[in-house]
Amino acid sequence: MFKTLSIPRKLGFSFLVINASAAIMMVVFFANIWMIRSATANNNHSQEIYAKALTLETSILRENSQLRGYLVTADPSYLKSYNEAREEYDQTTLALEKLLTDPARRALVLTSRDETAKWRAAWSNRLVAMVKAGQREAAEQAVRDAGKKVLTSAVVLPLRDLRDQETAAIEENAASQAQALTTATIALVLGGIALIGIAVMLQMALSRSIVRPISALTRRMADLAAGKSAIDVPDTARADELGDMARAVLVFRDAAQAKLTADQEREQAMRAIGDGLHRLSEADLTVRLTALPGSYAVLSKDFNGAVGKLSDLTCNVRRSVETIKQNAEEISQSARDLSARSEQQASSLRETAAAMDEITGTVREGASNAADANKAMAEARDAAEQGGEVVRKSVEAMNGIDKASREIADIISVIDGIAFQTNLLALNAGVEAARAGEAGKGFAVVANEVRALAQRSADAAADVKTRILSAIHHVKSGVELVDETGQALEQIIDRVGSVSVIMATIARASDHQAESLGQVNVAINEMDGVTQQNAAMVEESTAAASMLARESEQLAGAVAIFTVDEPAARPVPMPVSAPRARHITAPSRPAPRTIGNTALATSEDDWSAF
Repeated sequence: MFKTLSIPRKLGFSFLVINASAAIMMVVFFANIWMIRSATANNNHSQEIYAKALTLETSILRENSQLRGYLVTADPSYLKSYNEAREEYDQTTLALEKLLTDPARRALVLTSRDETAKWRAAWSNRLVAMVKAGQREAAEQAVRDAGKKVLTSAVVLPLRDLRDQETAAIEENAASQAQALTTATIALVLGGIALIGIAVMLQMALSRSIVRPISALTRRMADLAAGKSAIDVPDTARADELGDMARAVLVFRDAAQAKLTADQEREQAMRAIGDGLHRLSEADLTVRLTALPGSYAVLSKDFNGAVGKLSDLTCNVRRSVETIKQNAEEISQSARDLSARSEQQASSLRETAAAMDEITGTVREGASNAADANKAMAEARDAAEQGGEVVRKSVEAMNGIDKASREIADIISVIDGIAFQTNLLALNAGVEAARAGEAGKGFAVVANEVRALAQRSADAAADVKTRILSAIHHVKSGVELVDETGQALEQIIDRVGSVSVIMATIARASDHQAESLGQVNVAINEMDGVTQQNAAMVEESTAAASMLARESEQLAGAVAIFTVDEPAARPVPMPVSAPRARHITAPSRPAPRTIGNTALATSEDDWSAF
């Protein structure tokens, strides 16, 4: 069955057997590794429990020893170490309780913790309190009297039992690890030997069924490559890929035999073709191929046709070269004339561009002046508005003065009334003093003085009132004048605003004109560049036409070396128009610039010449 399979199936079966053997060995090895990993994890867990149990035992013993040192010396350092041991014991016992999952082992830890609590309540806490209270000797006597009752054996014994159990578990895990390692080593050795044996067997089977037949076919193909076509090809009846290869080699053998016959015919044809190509390389276009084998008859026909067409082409080229030369000379002359006109137009465009630059600068300067004037008008409008504001404030101040003057006049009127009443009272006092006789003479003198004073006050009040009324009249006139000034300023502000709007419009129009002229200037510059490019292109065309004429002469010389079937006819030049003589004079002054439709009025002859 193995011999009838194809090569891919044979290789697949071989690799499948090897992979299955390797997979079985890997499964066994993985199972042993898993056992080692489980034993290692259990061993680490037991070691951690053992370490924490040992830590608890050390902590309680340290707590007992530091308690005795504190009872003997009353040194606070012993008390500090005592408290650290207590804290270490409490934290470790909580951590150990979380690690234990076995109820029996957890009961040992809980028993140790209960005994510790009892020992602390009965001895350590009470003795520390007695020493802190100054009863150190009494505490020492209590310890001596207690004897073995103060020992921590009840606390330590459960922890030792726990450590003994964990030690046994560690030894058991170590034995499991050793057994797993031994099993893994055995599986690795046996599986490796089995895998190597299977690979060797499959190698021998594949060598017999694949490698040896391939070597035989390789030798046959080497003989065939060396030119030995009379060979015997084995294994042509096989049903696998080697049988296909053998049948393919058989086809190659038949093709080699056919190729030998074809090579002989090809050598004969190559000799005839070589002779024809040699004559053709000597510029002999009369050569023809006639003595070729039957299989090369089409090549002979194509070669003869190609040489005949090449002979006809050479004759036609000889006739066309002269015509090309004459036309190239006319093109060269026309291009030179066009170059001169293009240079003249480029000069005119440069002068036009310069004039447009000056106009653009002038318009931009006008736009700048208009913008400055607009700015000045805006400042004048602001100043006028500020003046109007000052006038409005002045009007308000004058109105305030008018109002204050009227109030002063009212006050003067009150003062005049007071003077009148005072005078009247002084008169009444004089009358009463006269009635009193001698006793009222002094009072009469005082009454006369008061009357005189009241009279002067009345006169002064009247004078002040007159002046106040005059001031009110002048203030009223000033207010009217200031109102008229404010109205005039309002009109000035309105007129300045109108002028400012007009100046802004002028400035915007000037800017727009400057931009438009700038665009026109750019367009003229672009036209100048294009014209100069056209002139350069015309110069290149002139050079190309001259080169074309030279190339035509060289082509005529190259074609003249060929020998054709019949003498080449004298070339008849194609009718061409004689070049017109053009007289171009440079203008003595710049050509007038044309704007808008005026440019269309240029004479038709000038445009046709362009």
